[in-house]
Amino acid sequence: MAEVYQAIRMNIDGQAWRTIGLEADGRSVWVIDQTQLPHCFGTRTLRSCEQAAVAISNMVVRGAPLIGVTGAYGLMLALQDDASDAALAAAFDALNATRPTAVNLRWALERVRDHVLPLPPLERAAAAREEAGLIADEDVAMCSAIGDHGLEIIQSLVAARPESRQSKPFQVLTHCNAGWLATVDWGTALAPIYKARRAGLDLHVWVDETRPRNQGASLTAYELSREGVPHTVIVDNAGGHLMQNGEVDAVIVGTDRTTRRGDVCNKIGTYLKALAAYDNAVPFYVALPASTIDWSLDDGVAEIPIEARSPQEVTAIQGRLIDGPAAGTLAQVQLTPNGSTGFNPAFDVTPARLVTALITDRGVADASEEGLKSLYGCG
Repeated sequence: MAEVYQAIRMNIDGQAWRTIGLEADGRSVWVIDQTQLPHCFGTRTLRSCEQAAVAISNMVVRGAPLIGVTGAYGLMLALQDDASDAALAAAFDALNATRPTAVNLRWALERVRDHVLPLPPLERAAAAREEAGLIADEDVAMCSAIGDHGLEIIQSLVAARPESRQSKPFQVLTHCNAGWLATVDWGTALAPIYKARRAGLDLHVWVDETRPRNQGASLTAYELSREGVPHTVIVDNAGGHLMQNGEVDAVIVGTDRTTRRGDVCNKIGTYLKALAAYDNAVPFYVALPASTIDWSLDDGVAEIPIEARSPQEVTAIQGRLIDGPAAGTLAQVQLTPNGSTGFNPAFDVTPARLVTALITDRGVADASEEGLKSLYGCG
């Protein structure tokens, strides 16, 4: 059973949680099983590197920062079984291959590998355990800082609204899930919303359903409901209509990989939201920790590998049965005629020119190489 953490954001039925942590034995890892949300909350225990890799591939855990932390613990699990150089390299490659787009995974794996490789084999598992824990704690701190910087933006936007809108809730649109469940705690894009809620701001969130896996409808809505944040789930194609009619004050999304010049790669459909925001003069913000910046890449469209997932995620959908003898159980149903195929790119790239600003753990930056270097130096 997961241990209780204090002074953190995620609250499930009155109990504080992170998304990942060590089991009581100190050798295995528990994670929240996100494939069962929002209808069933539970955890899974990972006891091997192979189980960690499957959890990442099958999206038991998802979200770039959380994938990275899970990968770090995956190396710990591998080293507990075999701490040789060859086993470490094999585990690194197996975990790194699970999700090719999110750079946090490679970043975390490299950090643990480089930390333990100089050590004697007998010391490596314990060192990996400690380093993975540090990465998790740092993620919480970075996401909290993102929330603080994003709160300042929201406060300034609220103050700048015309008098006619001052009595109305501040309207934020978000795409996919970049909250608690995508990180260890707090989230990236949702952290400013949680901080704003705590600060007493009156706000409302438009939640894109985010086909095909519906992370918005299932995960973001789940989080916001438990935080008590007013929200409405919308179909993915409604965002532009809402912006045209003055119903969106800002868009805030996350990112799985950000190039040094500020191109951002996020869940498929993000680019279309950025285009609609640009056309309607709605500010479009991207929230990210340092671990999501890939300083080796420049042109996101040309250089970021885009994961293609199973076509079945497009042609079928999971949900809870509403009526009948099996009411209340989870089931998959087919959406398309037999013989129709699906195409399922998991991400798209939004060019930096469409991004109003990047909300990072170190502050707010222009979406440019100069902007990022002003906060992080040369990477």
